[in-house]
Amino acid sequence: MIRNLLALPVIVLAVILQSAVISRLNLLSGYGDLPLVMLAAWALQDEVESAWHWAVAAGLLTGFVSGIPWIVFVAGYVAMVALAKIMRMRVWRASLLAMFSVTFLGTLLLNLFSLITLRLFGVSIPLTDALGLLTLPSVLLNLLFAIPVYAVMRDLARWMYPSMEAG
Repeated sequence: MIRNLLALPVIVLAVILQSAVISRLNLLSGYGDLPLVMLAAWALQDEVESAWHWAVAAGLLTGFVSGIPWIVFVAGYVAMVALAKIMRMRVWRASLLAMFSVTFLGTLLLNLFSLITLRLFGVSIPLTDALGLLTLPSVLLNLLFAIPVYAVMRDLARWMYPSMEAG
């Protein structure tokens, strides 16, 4: 229970940093997504059981401060956590390569969901512009954030879920 309560300040801090700092660091028209990278790193930790809760909470909070409907972020973050869980169980065991893969695919998924939503609301962005000016720069920025965020989330997971051998 206490572990789930600690998620709230971590997610709030990530969303505040996203809206105040990270969103101002543009590359072409793309920007990094700190909550997405944070959730990818959190979901790849072996000890973590609450990644689903974190994904829904981060999606709701990010949707609240964004101009895109909240369901896009909830669906994107939950899909990315599912991808991370599958990758952790089937392919890799919480390595940095898995972090890069999940971050890459999660960014593509979230940008695809956002583009579809914008199209449904009548905003037409040419696909080549969306890929070249939004998605690829966003992927690059998220991959740059992946290494330090992975290290921080790994340490947080080890602090929140101390191994049975240490006790």
